[in-house]
Amino acid sequence: MRTAARTGLVAVATALVGAVAAAPPGARATESADVRATASTGARAEAPADAPASWTAAPAAGRPYAYLEGPAGSVLQDTLSLTNPGARPLTVRLSGQGAPVSFAAPTVTVPARTRADVPFAVTVTADTPPGEHRGTVRARAAGREVRVDLRLRVSGPRIAALTVEDVHVDTTTGTLRYTLVNRGTTVLAPHLAVRAEGVLGTVLDRPGRPLPLTLKPGRRATRTEAWPDPPALDAVTVRLTATAEGAPPATARAEASFASGPALAGAAGLLLLAAGGGGFAVRRRGRSRTQRASAGVTT
Repeated sequence: MRTAARTGLVAVATALVGAVAAAPPGARATESADVRATASTGARAEAPADAPASWTAAPAAGRPYAYLEGPAGSVLQDTLSLTNPGARPLTVRLSGQGAPVSFAAPTVTVPARTRADVPFAVTVTADTPPGEHRGTVRARAAGREVRVDLRLRVSGPRIAALTVEDVHVDTTTGTLRYTLVNRGTTVLAPHLAVRAEGVLGTVLDRPGRPLPLTLKPGRRATRTEAWPDPPALDAVTVRLTATAEGAPPATARAEASFASGPALAGAAGLLLLAAGGGGFAVRRRGRSRTQRASAGVTT
């Protein structure tokens, strides 16, 4: 068995040597290079000398993401680590997305085989609601972009408060004009209900419905509400009620008197008719008394 195995190996080796010898010189050189690459098991081919080495961008101290915490109206700081393992300096462009991130310089050059720690700041505006917020720190260099997750926690109590202000009724068109104000510390999605009471009862009853807007803390929004068929002749009280999740209902009202030209003319005609009818009745009663009195004297 051993003799047969050795004989088989010798035969295979002889065949390989013969094939290499028979191949053209260029093919033999290529094949030799392939054999050398295969012989170095698990090794990767070296990159060209002018190819940029892989670089990294990450939060300092090996954290998985940048984490900042503070109250609204503050400026929070952190550090981004840029590592350049290459043999040449690396120019990195920095920016922020989804959060107000600022750097001392938007472009940083990192020397070869060096790690640079770059400070950055996040400005938490006064109207930022408490809670969790997300953003991204972006680094671009050598045709590649690295994004670092930024997590921001704004401290403070969560207060939901909404008011309705400056309610006005356009008596010509019936359009309602009003202003919603977010007086709390959370983002609100308001709903609005409208009701109007006239002399003879309810003339408008529009149940609450969501409005196509969101209000950040401290923000206000002036809006209009159409009233296509307002009364022609009436004195009304309009009530607007705004609600939002977690906030108590807010109500405001306005008084308005509707009196269109045709309605006034019709009302005046009715008054004249009523006055004329009343005068006729008085005169008729007067004639009746006179006739009765004359009849009594004659008898």
